[in-house]
Amino acid sequence: MARQKFDKGVTLIAPHTEVVGDINFSDQLYVAGKVSGNVVASSDKATLVVSEEGCVAGEVRVPNIIINGLIEGNVYASNKVELAPQAKVKGNLYYKLIEMQLGALVDGQLVHEEAASEANVHKLNVDASVES
Repeated sequence: MARQKFDKGVTLIAPHTEVVGDINFSDQLYVAGKVSGNVVASSDKATLVVSEEGCVAGEVRVPNIIINGLIEGNVYASNKVELAPQAKVKGNLYYKLIEMQLGALVDGQLVHEEAASEANVHKLNVDASVES
């Protein structure tokens, strides 16, 4: 996994630690343990890192995410997703930019957010012209 530079406040969920409940964070969250709940970032510069031994069972809504562990739930990344070789996502992955290394697994749909938005705009334009 690429070495991540931590220049702001970092919250660590250590190995052999389980957090039950939703987590809201604003800088950087490093999960090496287990989170049973939703993970939501309140800042557009926030980054979530799920290490090899890390696991999140719940929905994830963050701007930036680096995954090398397991996520069981849908992932919504408004900026960038990095899937390292040990990454496993069991759910749909919504992204703007994606980097996927050999060995990473996504058991769900990959949905490019800009493409989905353009499709909706096109559909709205077609529907509007039909009604005229």
